Amino acid sequence: MKAFKTLLLVFLALGLTSCNDEQSSKSETQDFKVDYETFTLDNGLKVILHVDRSDPVAAVALTAHVGSAREKEGRTGFAHLFEHLLFLESENLGKGGLDKMSARIGGSGANGSTSRDRTNYFQTVPIDALEKMIWAEADKLGYFINTVTEPVLAKEKQVVKNEKRQSVDNRPYGHNSMVVNKNLYPKGHPYSWTVIGSLEDLQNATLQDVKDFYNKWYVPNNVILTVAGDIDVEQTKTWVKKYFNEIPRGEDIATLEKQPVNLKESKRLYYEDNFARAPRLNMVWPTVHQYHPDSYALRVLSEYLTEGKKAPMNKVLVEEQKLTSNVGMFNSTSELAGELYLTVTAFDQVELNDVAKAINEAFEDFEINGISEEDLARIKAGQETNFYNGLSSVLGKGFQLAQYEIFAGDPGYINEDVKKILAVTPEDVMRVYETYIKDKNYVATSFVPKGQKNLILDNSALAEVVEEEIVEGAEETFDASIVAEYERTPSSFDRTIEPNYGQSPDLKVPEVWTADLDSGLKVFGIENDEVPLVQFQIQMDGGLLFETKDKVGVSNLLARLMTKGTKNKTVEALENEINMLGANINAFAGDDAIYISGNTLAKNFDKTMALVSELFLEPRWDETEFELIKSSVISGIQRQAANPNTIAANTFSKILYGENNILAYNNSGTEESVGNITMEDLKAYYKNNLSPTLAKVHVVGDIDESDVVKSLERLNTEWEAKDIKIPELPPMPKVETSKVYFYDVPNAKQSIINFGYPGPKVTDEDYYPTTVMNYRLGGGSFASQLTQQLREGKGYTYGIGSRFSGNDLTGSFRINSGVRSNVTYESSALVKEIMENYGKNYDSTDLAVTKGFMVKSNARAFETLGAKLNMLSNISNYGFDTDYAKQREAIVKAMTVEDIKALAEKYINPDQMIYVVVGDAKTQLDKLKQLGFGEPILVNPKLEGLDQ
Repeated sequence: MKAFKTLLLVFLALGLTSCNDEQSSKSETQDFKVDYETFTLDNGLKVILHVDRSDPVAAVALTAHVGSAREKEGRTGFAHLFEHLLFLESENLGKGGLDKMSARIGGSGANGSTSRDRTNYFQTVPIDALEKMIWAEADKLGYFINTVTEPVLAKEKQVVKNEKRQSVDNRPYGHNSMVVNKNLYPKGHPYSWTVIGSLEDLQNATLQDVKDFYNKWYVPNNVILTVAGDIDVEQTKTWVKKYFNEIPRGEDIATLEKQPVNLKESKRLYYEDNFARAPRLNMVWPTVHQYHPDSYALRVLSEYLTEGKKAPMNKVLVEEQKLTSNVGMFNSTSELAGELYLTVTAFDQVELNDVAKAINEAFEDFEINGISEEDLARIKAGQETNFYNGLSSVLGKGFQLAQYEIFAGDPGYINEDVKKILAVTPEDVMRVYETYIKDKNYVATSFVPKGQKNLILDNSALAEVVEEEIVEGAEETFDASIVAEYERTPSSFDRTIEPNYGQSPDLKVPEVWTADLDSGLKVFGIENDEVPLVQFQIQMDGGLLFETKDKVGVSNLLARLMTKGTKNKTVEALENEINMLGANINAFAGDDAIYISGNTLAKNFDKTMALVSELFLEPRWDETEFELIKSSVISGIQRQAANPNTIAANTFSKILYGENNILAYNNSGTEESVGNITMEDLKAYYKNNLSPTLAKVHVVGDIDESDVVKSLERLNTEWEAKDIKIPELPPMPKVETSKVYFYDVPNAKQSIINFGYPGPKVTDEDYYPTTVMNYRLGGGSFASQLTQQLREGKGYTYGIGSRFSGNDLTGSFRINSGVRSNVTYESSALVKEIMENYGKNYDSTDLAVTKGFMVKSNARAFETLGAKLNMLSNISNYGFDTDYAKQREAIVKAMTVEDIKALAEKYINPDQMIYVVVGDAKTQLDKLKQLGFGEPILVNPKLEGLDQ
């Protein structure tokens, strides 16, 4: 057993900036401590503990050193399948397992993720539920496999296959990773298949395969348990030993040797993609494994080549040759090997040979000029900020400690990691380019729209891609209600008894300060010194609301242009100053506001806000940048036209709001409307619609009120106040009777469903109670009926949910999901049936689960800086009291079954809803008549522009 260690991180080099002003109140050298303790049980379980008193919560993560790389050919996707199975049931938690318990204890929602090399399971819970979580995690590790039966396996296969359809088969460029992996790595290499595996392999998995996999890899000596948060260390150790000690050690597991790749020749492949609307070129080079000394310089190289105005790829492909709006590049490192990805989604009809030629020109530019010390310093500054961002929650700290332990052999490797980041030199960056990229073999994939083979890279061969056929009744059936029968694993104590709660934590409501400035600008803040960061957001009300139908997209273009230089700074100069501060500044538009947001090191907040003030008050109005942005937006609109989820959302909004409501339109606009917009339109919007009287500033982090107000002095004194009123919206059309609207996407592997209707505004007295009512319908994930019946009961979907949402202007209720194509009608009918019976069947058990989650989850309501920023937004936008979370807690506690039934009757009526379905009309359209809402309306030709 080790005593607590302290990781003292001193960022001297990264603290340097290009500004020579007088020092701010924050030290230029930041000390940041991460205390941890490790110990190992006799069975080999490694435990990492970290104390964080900032909130009354604890994060628990179980990390198994097994991912897709430990699978066998022909049985791919097993590691990811296990990520699903372990949530379902264990011997002592019973059916529903950790998902069911999470709802009762107010957890963040039990979740997991699988990579090539590890699978983790994690959740943040109120501190009074910590023993319950440790008990549950032990049950998964030592008392699980007997609960997996043929019906359980059959159902979960369907869920995972639905996930693959959603994330791979039914999206643009979804098959690219499979094509790259298969061709970059030789046959049999652990990385030659994707993490999610193939549909065929998943279907062929047997129950014995599953048990063998579990018994080999899910053993204490191959697992790390991390507990981070407001913990009592000695008590936590006692619980860990009690629940994990008697789980037997497994066979020793040999370490896999590194398996770097040496391509003997370059490979070029192409594929005509059913969902693509623009050609995409990917170039991938083999590089190095995780934490290899060269990985740090490769990370700098990829960032320098593609990010920012002066990036060689940006200069050549975006600025000069106008082939694309963006070039993406990243070095991906895994335990055994790595690869560097370069991705270019070109503009419509651009030949990928031209893209490849331009890429080579950009490389030549880099070979001549290299990277300067100044550019290297700004990249490192951004890495420092990103490092802190990753540690802003207890779960983030826990993840990082486990990551270093499992792949570097020591949580304390965090210090070595930082040193290697700081040690990168310009010579290193050029060396890794010459070692891994220059004149080296690569895999290139050309993914182009159907019928546009003429755009592919020369000498490309057709890629092998298996497309699933849409066949009625193709999936095997199962009975999810069957209770598994098994013999319990012996234990020295009765593990069926769930541990009691600890002492209930009080909700810690952050202290909010407010300031009304002379200009009318309102400022809201929360001081929090947990990490040396500050997050901020300036909200300027209006957004899409000030626009007209013929020029939808003005506010979006204006927001995107805001960060493209200032009157006295080029785009490149502005970017350099922001990056040297380790800051991020973004501007974007929403339906009802334009936002300038970002985060920065606390020591650099005043300098960051000085740049924010300058870019807002002294716009550059750069015509070249404006045209580049317009081209980028139009390209994005074209690509969205092939995305079934975007199609569904746009279609639903058009019907929900009605043709005369500006909110019926996607704020990006259409190809036609964006084409109509001029720079003069942006200037008119800026002059006429932006005023401090319609603006709010939200600031959260390691800074006090006086420093924030001081940093806003220029905005307060130079931003002209105007008397501006937000245009009134027409009333949303009332849905008298349900209708089905179908948007045809031929050969879609899933159908996207969006059902709903107008709902209460956020400021309506019924709004929050309706969200409580909705918890067991579809708002509570695995605690909801929609998830339990469509995913767990039928295997129709990977995920489904319902929600009430809105603001002080509008509100709506929506149900969203992607369902297996050949059960589109069955899924829709089941959703309708669930809604019909929800209020009638709601009982005291439903209410108890709802109250348990709603009340207990408040302990983690304001844990992160982002959560605190959202709190300020609610207070400033809707007039909520600073203790609104406690007021809501009282509302929940007072609600009765009768209250829920009344709300369900008032707000859940499936016969007065909009039913939007996006899928394959040839096989699915006619069957939807059976819903009883008349002939489905095929909307493709009737609602022109919706898919944009």
